[in-house]
Amino acid sequence: MLSAFVRAFRTPDLRRKLLFTIGVMVVFRIGSFLPTPGVSYKNVQECIAQTSGTNDLLGLVNLFSGGALLQLSVFALGIMPYITASIIIQLLRVVIPRFEALHQEGQSGTAKLTQYTRYLTIALAILQSTTVITVARSGQLFTGCSVSVIPDNSVTTILIMVLTMTAGTGLIMWLGELISERGIGNGMSLLIFTSIAAKFPTALWSIAGGDNGVSKFIAVLAMSVLVVGLVVFVEQSMRRVPVQYAKRMVGRKMYGGSSTYIPIKINMAGVIPVIFASSLLAVPGLVAQFSQSTTGWVLWVRNNLVSQSAPLHISLYVVLIIFFAYFYTAITFNPDEVADNMKKYGGFIPGIRAGRPTAEYLDFVISRITAPGSLYLAIVALLPTILFIALGITTNIPFGGTSIIIVVGVGLETVKQIESQLQQRHYEGFLR
Repeated sequence: MLSAFVRAFRTPDLRRKLLFTIGVMVVFRIGSFLPTPGVSYKNVQECIAQTSGTNDLLGLVNLFSGGALLQLSVFALGIMPYITASIIIQLLRVVIPRFEALHQEGQSGTAKLTQYTRYLTIALAILQSTTVITVARSGQLFTGCSVSVIPDNSVTTILIMVLTMTAGTGLIMWLGELISERGIGNGMSLLIFTSIAAKFPTALWSIAGGDNGVSKFIAVLAMSVLVVGLVVFVEQSMRRVPVQYAKRMVGRKMYGGSSTYIPIKINMAGVIPVIFASSLLAVPGLVAQFSQSTTGWVLWVRNNLVSQSAPLHISLYVVLIIFFAYFYTAITFNPDEVADNMKKYGGFIPGIRAGRPTAEYLDFVISRITAPGSLYLAIVALLPTILFIALGITTNIPFGGTSIIIVVGVGLETVKQIESQLQQRHYEGFLR
């Protein structure tokens, strides 16, 4: 990986793209520390020092904002509204035939869906910024904080804060598209990578500074290396379904007669099932957090659903991850569509008839492949939590295993794109 970056910096065109990407990442990180107008920066820092933790749902948003949420900065919402909007648009393809028709139209239809995603992102940013400001004003953003982070509660101040956070989300969306267009890699994925990686040094340092810090730090590093190796192994693993294309005449030329394969990854859903499961499990805790009562159902929710060490929480977490892995894979990979495209261009799987039998075979393969993929996601998501409980680490590192999945996945994809561009520029062929 390092040699690929070194060779890329020696190529002028790639060097400009890499420097542009790094520059956008720097701007993104600077915006994560700029306080929103109306927020008392001094009180925010005091609350961060006093706080005893946040709700898991707010911790999820804080993770993807690189810690900007708790800072109540201009980029407080991070990339989360865009992620949510993209997922909603993908899910609506199943419900709304118009969206599915746009998806099948090719580049023009995809551009239209992208435009809908942008509009929905701004709408979600307005909703989420209003929610975050309301939670901050009520004192629920920082549990145990004795000072107010928003001293002025006037309507004008609140509107300016909502407008600023929404504009920050729009700017993040634009920066991500700039990276995809002029830089290296997928812009949105790299901004998520930057947000998560920015929190690692602080979290590791807090572990090393506690009781028995050195031994705990070594244990966490060993666990991280183990998880990274598992993530790399599984993310690179795939089932190659062979496909043979028959020869056909187009005009005076003969086409086809080639052999290829359909790459089916073990984890086709990526990290989306873990995000869905965590968000769904965090909702009861968020409702209980707003309740002032300390008896009855509130205590039961806090003890069984909010506590990450509770058996019910762990069991529901695993079940939801497996369910959403199958659900999201079924949405993103359509066996009927793949079978129709193969039949249209004269392709077939050896030993399987074209058409409906091919779709049934692909559906069978997907079902078998998704089973170990969903279990892998559950293990990686729970392994850091189990280790922290065993070691007695109380540092809040949200999505420990999932963070590694995102960081390693984005890193692998970016290096692949750099190597492919290097091959295009330094390809020598058979003759030197």
